[in-house]
Amino acid sequence: MGERAAARASVEAMFREEYGRLLASLVHRFGDLDLAEEVASEAVEAALVHWPVDGVPDRPGAWLLTTARRKAVDRLRRDRAYAARLAVMQVEADRAVPAPPPEAGDDLPDERLRLFFTCAHPALPAEDRAALTLRCLAGLTTPEVARAFLVPTATMAQRIVRAKKKIRQARIPFRVPGADELPERLPGVLGVLYSVFTEGYAASSGPDLQRPDVAEEAIRLARILHRLLPAEREVTGLLALMLLVHARRDARTAPDGSPVLLDEQDRSRWDRPMVEEGLGLVPVALTGGPPGPYGVQAAIAALHDEAADAASTDWPQIVALYDVLLALTASPVVALNRAVAVAMRDGPRAGLALLDELADEPRLRGHHPYPMARADLLHRLGRHAEAADAYRQALDLAGTDAERTLLRRRLTQVTDQH
Repeated sequence: MGERAAARASVEAMFREEYGRLLASLVHRFGDLDLAEEVASEAVEAALVHWPVDGVPDRPGAWLLTTARRKAVDRLRRDRAYAARLAVMQVEADRAVPAPPPEAGDDLPDERLRLFFTCAHPALPAEDRAALTLRCLAGLTTPEVARAFLVPTATMAQRIVRAKKKIRQARIPFRVPGADELPERLPGVLGVLYSVFTEGYAASSGPDLQRPDVAEEAIRLARILHRLLPAEREVTGLLALMLLVHARRDARTAPDGSPVLLDEQDRSRWDRPMVEEGLGLVPVALTGGPPGPYGVQAAIAALHDEAADAASTDWPQIVALYDVLLALTASPVVALNRAVAVAMRDGPRAGLALLDELADEPRLRGHHPYPMARADLLHRLGRHAEAADAYRQALDLAGTDAERTLLRRRLTQVTDQH
């Protein structure tokens, strides 16, 4: 690789890793997301011109920030009305809670915590929050964000423009909530990250079951948030949960791309260093007060990851943890997962009875794991005709080709047995 190509690769790698920090610093300084994005991009373009000639600076983050700030000031000097509006916004930003100081030896102040809470502000629609988080904090381009959510680039561009317009018109402040607001606002930030991770772990549509690149971006963002809020146990719990689940990625699909369910996975293919990292975070997430939903889910994932196989899994403890989680969330999906765990502990008849109690739950009607779980338990009870009907229901609801492949195979098995 030549010097010019190496410099370009260095800029691109730095841009991907540090874009969120650069953008957040510019937003904090100038109070405008559009301006910050424009001058950040111009600074990177300038680096691509100068670094191959002059060499990569010792402090590339500081170089980019200084360059971007100069470009922003030049713009403001040319547009007095724009500058006046930003001055008002900057006064509001200056009243905000200070961001954490940069780490020793760091050359770019870390203002990303403000940006996390801005992108996940409750005034924004849920789909816009996730898109804006990936665009601003993960540094993904608009086409990359569009691919992450399997929508056309033009559609995603409209979402991002709409979100930024809402921030500007509603005067949503770029700030970290105060201590009294944090418990109310933090779950929204965590929910955005978890929704991104879930799309990577189990794609809502498309040919593939998993989208590891999306899951890994969510984990990277969770690591950033954990560094910025190390004392928040639910942040720790979410990171632990992501690691413990993503560690199974290589064992979750068969050679034809179809899903391999947890009890059938080759556990030697799990990422053991990632499992160990997640296991180390779980006690922190559960210590120091009542557990939160992410900490409890991480504890459930830890029990699965510690077990040698499905038979030796501590199902009584998993059921007990689902009892806690259900009390915290009252979620029908949690009730579904608890029923499956009860079936593993007490037998398929007990689990099926709990699933039947959820038959009228509207939030499960379009959720294919519900009829799939019923089909599995009916199959185990020898009720093959009913199992076949349930597999057909799940097949109609499944969103990915990979899931449909598995369901067709199981439908054929129970039909042949019937």
